[in-house]
Amino acid sequence: MNVMLMTSHLNMGGITRYMLTLTQGLRARAHEVHVVSSGGAMLPLFEQMGAEHLQLPIKTKSELNPNLYLSLRPLAEYVRQHEIEIIHAQTRVTQVMGSLMKRKNKIPYVSTCHGYFKTRLFRQLWPCWGDVIAISPAVATHLHQDFKVPAYKIHLVSHGIDLADFAQITPEERMANRRQLGLTDELTIGMIARLSDVKGQDILIAAMPQIIWEVPRAKLLLFGEGKMKEQLLELVKRLRLQDYVEFFPIVAKTRASLSAIDCFAVPSRQEGLGLSVMEAQACGVAVVASDVGGIPSLIENRQTGILVKPKDVKALASAIITVLKDDEFRYSLGVSARRKAFSQYSSNQMIDKTIDVYKKVLTNEKYPRSQR
Repeated sequence: MNVMLMTSHLNMGGITRYMLTLTQGLRARAHEVHVVSSGGAMLPLFEQMGAEHLQLPIKTKSELNPNLYLSLRPLAEYVRQHEIEIIHAQTRVTQVMGSLMKRKNKIPYVSTCHGYFKTRLFRQLWPCWGDVIAISPAVATHLHQDFKVPAYKIHLVSHGIDLADFAQITPEERMANRRQLGLTDELTIGMIARLSDVKGQDILIAAMPQIIWEVPRAKLLLFGEGKMKEQLLELVKRLRLQDYVEFFPIVAKTRASLSAIDCFAVPSRQEGLGLSVMEAQACGVAVVASDVGGIPSLIENRQTGILVKPKDVKALASAIITVLKDDEFRYSLGVSARRKAFSQYSSNQMIDKTIDVYKKVLTNEKYPRSQR
């Protein structure tokens, strides 16, 4: 099968990690993968896996950007030359492009909804979903209720992770990774996500004074980049937390960063599923997360993590304090979470189910190759 994966860019983030996992799995099953994007720091990883890349100027969040429509002709030519059989879009702007390619060039098309979309009028009038993969039951409900996507067009396929990347960390590795981050005997709270309002880093920073009062050795490590960085730095300064909060860039392989963390926090205001939760659990790290979106499907409260009411600073702080102060409880949460990850989060399940969606769409969309 010749598959085209489309996204706005290939910089570090949840969508790029999803596409890397999907590309690796498709290539391992002898499928051809063609990636369309504006490029980005992670492009070499796709090329190392044997994916072809078409670079187009589509790094935008506006579906009205003229570059999208100017890119349709070279995209259509590439599709014909490489006999692409199905297009799989990952972002709103590539959904628009995929929808137009289906309409004008008769290319079967699917999209993945990685989270929640605002119900803007243009999205209601021109939905562009195609057959859509929902990454959690909560996202499937969002698509059906808020965008009226027919149930038969929604395919539930949860994210998966390559569990081979999450081998058990030895105490020696953990200490080495902590030293690289300048850590000694601190009890660390960590978060890996783009710096944005929806991810809730500001809520976590606001919880730190209460946490430090109870756990003076606590330190917060924020891994990520984003438009809210300056605001977050200002909040840290205003709360006089400069000695207790540090910012780091996200790395492609999160295992080393996660191994340095005692408590992983996900204070999201909204979350489609929670890929970072899955990765932290696979590393055996205790997780405290907001009870929103798809996260409850990953965490059994006080068994494989702790769920707290979203935007509740005091509840978040209290849960993190409990995890940091109780070594035995923290360890048991991590062990149970890792067991759950290795029994349920295999990327093989995600890839096989995604291929099943492709086959279903190709069967239903009876376009002979001569028409393409």
